[in-house]
Amino acid sequence: MATTGADAGPFRRALPLLLVGIVSCVSGSIPPGRPARTPVPAPQPVPPRADPEIRVGVLVATARVLVAGTDALVISEPDGARVTTIPAGETWQVTTVGQKLTLRSPAGWVSPSLDAVTLSAAAPEALLRLNGKLYRGTADLLRDGAGITVVNRLGLEAYLSGVVSAEMGRRSPSEEAALQAQAVISRTYALRNLGKWRRQGFDLSAGVADQVYGGVLSETPEGRAAVAATRGFLLTYNGATAEAFFYSTCGGRTADAVEAFRGAAQPYLRSIADQDERGVAYCSISPRYRWHEEWSDRSLQATLERNLPPVSGIRKEQVRQVRDIRVAHRSPSGRVDQLAIALGGPEIRVAGLAIRQVLRPPTGELLRSNAFTLAVTGGGSRVSHVAADGMGSGHGVGFCQWGAVGRARAGQGYAQILAAYFPGTRVARRY
Repeated sequence: MATTGADAGPFRRALPLLLVGIVSCVSGSIPPGRPARTPVPAPQPVPPRADPEIRVGVLVATARVLVAGTDALVISEPDGARVTTIPAGETWQVTTVGQKLTLRSPAGWVSPSLDAVTLSAAAPEALLRLNGKLYRGTADLLRDGAGITVVNRLGLEAYLSGVVSAEMGRRSPSEEAALQAQAVISRTYALRNLGKWRRQGFDLSAGVADQVYGGVLSETPEGRAAVAATRGFLLTYNGATAEAFFYSTCGGRTADAVEAFRGAAQPYLRSIADQDERGVAYCSISPRYRWHEEWSDRSLQATLERNLPPVSGIRKEQVRQVRDIRVAHRSPSGRVDQLAIALGGPEIRVAGLAIRQVLRPPTGELLRSNAFTLAVTGGGSRVSHVAADGMGSGHGVGFCQWGAVGRARAGQGYAQILAAYFPGTRVARRY
């Protein structure tokens, strides 16, 4: 990473003061006939630029919202008109009435019907409590088609404090570079995707559709320190904000972007071997590094009846008997790119990330990754048993979170980690 102006000049900043001190101490007074020098004022520290505001959809289509604060809460309408104040220690309820919202106090007071509601803490450091979770900033409650949308508005850096440890878990001091790398990735993702859910009234969701945000209870001292250490830094390519994909575990090799996201071809989103000089995968420490799943004939049929119609267009009734299931094509990184399923007629092909939706394990979760091999018993007539042995967890494009932890343990700094997963990019400060 290039040296910034903030890193380059402690001596240069102190030099004017040093010269002034020498003149006054050596001469004691200005010699006759020599013009007096104007004292050089000490340079004032430049305050950091304010970070952008971000709007996070923390609840969507919920029937009611319980609102409280660690201090009094001011309730206002979007135009700033004050409605009332919720005293500290009280929890009020917000529900829908037709196409509007209404508030109810514990004592039974009911507000007029409102188009929307804004909650803000009366004291600067106070927090909001929304359905039991604590948040910084303010909250907008909006009427949506099925209930209430709750939007948490706060500065980007405060938002990241509720993201980094929610994504990475608690980490030891030897792993701080992994948290710092995640902070840069999450900041980059957020700024690249501002306005993604504009029609719903917010920028990003609080779940895995974007990045996990848990508010104040997801913050840790280590996560906050990682955010502070990288304040304002983004991942860039040719001066533009980069695409910042991330996931849990690559299994030893990352994927090309087009293997998972058809329109995301970028020169820095390419497959790399994520291994040390001994050939050991950096993410081999992950509990998801290797995995195994099995289906009996009945569980496989039930799985396909439930999951195949939405992605293939066939009807549930057409999944009468599974004659065969096989890997039809692999991507350059070795992941399963096409799965062929024979049900009696022409083979049905399932491609890309849809494979993980179709081959869900009995728990109902997505299959961990597309990096797997299949062992099929009875293929060609009637499948009686299927076993999958797999590697990694997630789509495999870009930043491997467990690989970053392994690299941090090996002594790599956050810029070095990011350069490995996004070749050709740079870390640059935007504010």
